[in-house]
Amino acid sequence: MIDTRSILSGELLNEHQASQYLNVSVRSLQAWRLRGGGPKYAKLGRSVRYRRTDLDHYVVENLTSSTSEVSAGRPAR
Repeated sequence: MIDTRSILSGELLNEHQASQYLNVSVRSLQAWRLRGGGPKYAKLGRSVRYRRTDLDHYVVENLTSSTSEVSAGRPAR
């Protein structure tokens, strides 16, 4: 059985709120959804929602200490 408390834990943000939270443009979020590689999101009807925990996880996954880490084989997102 699926534990819905763990799935729904966290506030749901729309794409404008998520873009402000990440300090990126709404267009960047839209491009990431189209190409892949961005933060996880939920499609609810015609609405897109992001969990704050998924945005935080996306930031942590993309931490680097130098630009050479990306060119040394770590995939760019």
